[in-house]
Amino acid sequence: MPNESKELPGLRAELDKLVYFHDTDKLPSDAPHAFIYFITIINLSNSTVTLRGRRWVLREVDGHSHVIEGEGIVGKEPTLAPGERFSYNSYHMTHCDCIATGSFHGIDTSGYPIHLRIPEIEMKIPPNTPDSSHA
Repeated sequence: MPNESKELPGLRAELDKLVYFHDTDKLPSDAPHAFIYFITIINLSNSTVTLRGRRWVLREVDGHSHVIEGEGIVGKEPTLAPGERFSYNSYHMTHCDCIATGSFHGIDTSGYPIHLRIPEIEMKIPPNTPDSSHA
């Protein structure tokens, strides 16, 4: 069994919606802007897959990058047979405009490591938002 992960044709992730949220009382002062994203993972391949984790890279306009990775997807390890889908929502907090890219990873029914790319998400703080730093 190979150790290198491969992209599985027909397995894809789609951004359904992106919602901006700003509340200086509920969000940390160093990241007062939240972007809530809704993603659907669709399995149009011929294999059943189990997704075991994710890796996000947030590239901020001020030049900093942050990597967020971990096991599961919102606490789950979804198994998707051909034709099935999994939808979820989560969020990223930031202090400035940024772009999020990433991937989900898991295994197929044969135990081979697979991954799928998450579409790039551009998170732009709306103009005239208090505490915004568009850099």
